[in-house]
Amino acid sequence: MCVKQNTSTGMSEGNISLETFRALEPSFPHLSALILNGVGEPLLYPQLEEFIRRAKKQLPHNAWVGFQTNGVLLNRERALSLVEAGLGRICLSMDAISRDTFRRIREGGEVRDLESAFSALNAAVKSANGHTRRRLDIGIEFVLMRENLFELPQTVRWAAHRRATFALVTQLLPCTKLGTNQAVYDTNTHGAISVYDLWKNRAGLQGLDIRRYFDVFMKHFKNADEENIFALIEEMKADAGSRGITLHLERLLLRDEEWLKRVEEIFEETLEIGQEEGIEVKLPEIAPRNNRKCEFVEGESSFVSWEGDVHPCYFLWHRYSCYVGGWEKQIKPWSFGNLKERNILDIWNDRNYRSFRESVLRYDFPFCFDCSFALCDYVQGEDFEQDCYVSSVPCGACLWCTGLFHCLQ
Repeated sequence: MCVKQNTSTGMSEGNISLETFRALEPSFPHLSALILNGVGEPLLYPQLEEFIRRAKKQLPHNAWVGFQTNGVLLNRERALSLVEAGLGRICLSMDAISRDTFRRIREGGEVRDLESAFSALNAAVKSANGHTRRRLDIGIEFVLMRENLFELPQTVRWAAHRRATFALVTQLLPCTKLGTNQAVYDTNTHGAISVYDLWKNRAGLQGLDIRRYFDVFMKHFKNADEENIFALIEEMKADAGSRGITLHLERLLLRDEEWLKRVEEIFEETLEIGQEEGIEVKLPEIAPRNNRKCEFVEGESSFVSWEGDVHPCYFLWHRYSCYVGGWEKQIKPWSFGNLKERNILDIWNDRNYRSFRESVLRYDFPFCFDCSFALCDYVQGEDFEQDCYVSSVPCGACLWCTGLFHCLQ
């Protein structure tokens, strides 16, 4: 699940300096949230509390500072230090409730680490509120995989019993080829599934199974049923085309419907537990949405690396490779300036950065995940110049805007 697990990752590692952090401060009065996350563990950073205090003095009253953590270093002393500094939201990584599953997913981690972290945080809030009112939202993030899916409902219940107020559940973005076997979500879009289900049911009413299509379409001589199956598939493709939906026939006809039905049941159970326990549960989509929505750009977010480079989103924040629908995709970072050279507000208002955001919000670029081909040469390689729409926005193969992934924001 982490880009560091991919040997082709070209990330440089380091800690953000106080000078770089101070260069962000002109933006603080305009923010609703400041998230102190990198590709690492925030609690290892010695100036974390100092950054939180500096930010809280300049942020609007209702804005919050937060971060995600594995919780290993959260003893009572550190938790109190964070709360007194003004920490507003903390998200603990918790991908299982059983000891063995947790150990497999998070090598070196233990469920008892999370137990201790919750205890320390709750005690710190209680202690701090003895002399000043502090609010801290504590939550968990759960990365869905085939090996931990069935532990999701009880993990949410466990967290709720330890006073968690929210649970972020996200699909897995595989960073290794092996990880593609762990992905839980459907590789077909909502629109494609809707069209497929309609025509599968029509075929069923005629006593036909369109999943036999690949067994019959190459036959030179077809019997009546086979001719009808072929005709139904052609009508289905035409229907999808009239709706502006692309079908990937192989993925549709081979989809594991029983597995996906079980995923839906697990999600329903999790939501019921959330309502019962009073914890906010944010679930991902089970299949990519056709109507894309970039929460990062629409939410007016930016991501700043430890070197001071300003990026538009998570997808374009690092140099790494990931797997989109089973195909490897090379990503390079897109930066619109560096804080050592320009003011953060100047970078944000720069013509090129504004043009990029406006282009993203038009969504006038291809949706590669809904394409009937594999990732093409336009978008698969790292050296992206333009896509098949002749657009220079490198977002066609991004799955963040389809509702599959969630993060603290």
